Amino acid sequence: MSSRSDSEASAERADDESAGRSATIRTELDAADIVAASVRPDNTPEIDTRVEEFDGTDGVGDGVVVTAIERETTGGLRTTVDDYVVNLAVARQVVQAGNRFADKQSDTTQS
Repeated sequence: MSSRSDSEASAERADDESAGRSATIRTELDAADIVAASVRPDNTPEIDTRVEEFDGTDGVGDGVVVTAIERETTGGLRTTVDDYVVNLAVARQVVQAGNRFADKQSDTTQS
């Protein structure tokens, strides 16, 4: 029968905690490069945002914004992901509004 000391159990918990938590969020969007550029200023060293070319299988969007997030704790990861998703939604809405405005301006100048 083997027994572990309290210090061994504490060391194991510390190793588990130092491993951290991570999430990767992939979002297919029109104007993915603009949306990614809009959310990047809020990135910390633990957040990486990039744009991947869309594979074109379902016809949605022209690119994929891929954001990898690493945090030491589950709560920290949850908070960061929540903040990122809100920022992403706002950036997408701003791009959509800008595109609608540009389309209207184009329609009025062609009339």
